Amino acid sequence: MASPAVVESSETQETVDVDKYSQAASRKWALDVPKPPGPWQEFLDYLREIVLPPGNTKPSHNKNPAGSKHRVVWILQRIFPILSWGRHYTLAKFKSDLLAGLTLASLCIPQSLGYATLAKLDPEYGLYTSIIPPLIYAVMGSSRHIAIGPVAVISLLLSSMVQKLEDPVANPVMYRKLVLTATFFAGIFQAAFGLFRSGFLVDFLSHAAIVGFMAGAAIVIGLQQLKGLLGITHFTNNTDIVSVMTAVWKSFHNPWNPRNCILGCSFLSFILITRFLGKRNRKLFWLPAIAPLISVIASTLLVYLTRADEHGVNIVKHIKGGINPSSVHQLQLTNPHLGEIAKIGLIVAIVALTEAIAVGRSFASAKGYHLDGNKEMVSMGFMNIIGSFTSCYVATGSFSRSAVNFSAGCETAVSNIVMAITVFVSLECLTRLLYYTPIAILASIILSALPGLIDIHEAYNIWKVDKLDFIACMGAFFGVLFASVEIGLLVAVTISFVKIILIAIRPGAEILGNLPGTEVFCDTHQYPMAVKIPQVLIIRVKSALLCFANCNFVKERIMRWVHEEDEVAEGKVNRNIHYVLVDMSNLMNIDTSGIASLEELRKSLASNEVELAIASPRWTVIEKLRLSNFVNNIGGRVYLTVGEAADSCLASISKLSMPHNQV
Repeated sequence: MASPAVVESSETQETVDVDKYSQAASRKWALDVPKPPGPWQEFLDYLREIVLPPGNTKPSHNKNPAGSKHRVVWILQRIFPILSWGRHYTLAKFKSDLLAGLTLASLCIPQSLGYATLAKLDPEYGLYTSIIPPLIYAVMGSSRHIAIGPVAVISLLLSSMVQKLEDPVANPVMYRKLVLTATFFAGIFQAAFGLFRSGFLVDFLSHAAIVGFMAGAAIVIGLQQLKGLLGITHFTNNTDIVSVMTAVWKSFHNPWNPRNCILGCSFLSFILITRFLGKRNRKLFWLPAIAPLISVIASTLLVYLTRADEHGVNIVKHIKGGINPSSVHQLQLTNPHLGEIAKIGLIVAIVALTEAIAVGRSFASAKGYHLDGNKEMVSMGFMNIIGSFTSCYVATGSFSRSAVNFSAGCETAVSNIVMAITVFVSLECLTRLLYYTPIAILASIILSALPGLIDIHEAYNIWKVDKLDFIACMGAFFGVLFASVEIGLLVAVTISFVKIILIAIRPGAEILGNLPGTEVFCDTHQYPMAVKIPQVLIIRVKSALLCFANCNFVKERIMRWVHEEDEVAEGKVNRNIHYVLVDMSNLMNIDTSGIASLEELRKSLASNEVELAIASPRWTVIEKLRLSNFVNNIGGRVYLTVGEAADSCLASISKLSMPHNQV
């Protein structure tokens, strides 16, 4: 019979053997991974995600007619979401959409007239843009609450950039053609973004940049409306605050008619009061919605009855009625400025998509449904392409009108159809009645919509949360205000890119320790209770990419920590660190410069009698490290988890510290 000591020794040996086996198996799993998909395979998978239904990532060879029919139905429903939700449409929903659509039209008609003048187009073009694009979006869009039409920011953006190519006063016909061509290119870019799932391009305009840009644009738009509000005849085409205020100051030295200002300010006060009442009592949501239309009707009657136009009050005069005329022949695809027009279309496309998707997502979140960003891009792209063929300029989702649509209780995009039909009827029957509409009223309607674009509370939140984001916000704001709309966008995007580059160049790294009683390893600065593993320095790189831009910074940071952990006494170095363990769980990819820096790190550590090991490498990373022979250079010390790596390093240290006869 074996003695208890022998039995205990045998059990201990079995435990050690099991641990060695599990560690060997774990290391084999970490190293023996299949080859990751190459760029060509990733591209094919990307195309399949676009073309095939969800859950079907492989092309089917099934010739079953029922399966083919299902595929066709699925494709049609993806292109036209109305085929999906339209099957469950009810009379009750139509009643809600009808009320919302009529309320929306009462706000849309006067705003469209004003925004067209802001875009330096004839007023009817704003109404044209409120007919065709909403109809197309209702069929192809995925949002239930977005109200489609012209908006202030896009109108300003188009006028400020296109007028640099053609003077809207000296040659209004060519100016209009260039605007329609820019609309065509904006639609092409938007549709391409959606079809190729390139929505990330829209994210180049960060949330902070949009907040600053919108606020700056609102102030510039407000200053531009001083021309109509004060009845100024000669005004600057520049959009910066200095030029506008100079033009206003000079106008006071010339004869001007105060009747325009009195009329505009009176109805502006009326609109703002109704808005205040609507916010105080949600049941009165319809009051601020119809206030602009009431202002147009009342002021038009007032001018007509008093013949104020004969006493210096500027009026709209003739508005061309009828359905949208074709404008295909007006597109300037052979114009010498075609490259500049395409650039304008790209900028406008991105800004329009950013505004629309932000609006759509906010209401979708409130109602608990999903908004497909790629579908939105495709639908808005096609509506602007077709819009450019039918005398429409760039349309997108309006926050103010979408809020009215939401408050009015709309259920589906049918409210856009109702609105479009109402605007069409107005174009057919009511345009003659708008002859005496004062321009000051259109200016006051635009001014009343601007406070919603300035979000001081959100700017303050950005300041509290992220100072670099706040700099981007202020860069966009002051760039728009003191330079131009394009400069403001450029400044915001530049600051955002500088932020990304700074984060990439200085990605940061953290020393990990073990939380007592767990197998969790975390940052010792964030969790002071975490215990460092003796003689093992565990480091995690806080970056998804180790590349030429940041690899030297990471290498030098690790070497500095190694030297800090060592004790220097009487000129002799006492090595506290025997292993450096790099946690690569955050690292999604690595380039050749990153691999070279790891090799240099290994050599530097080896010269100091310190070994290098890695844990939790991702698929692409371990494949590249294996192909570059780095895995062999570190002795195959690759582990699935940080815990396993730490245990293996401690076991090796214990083995080295044991007397030779006990090993």
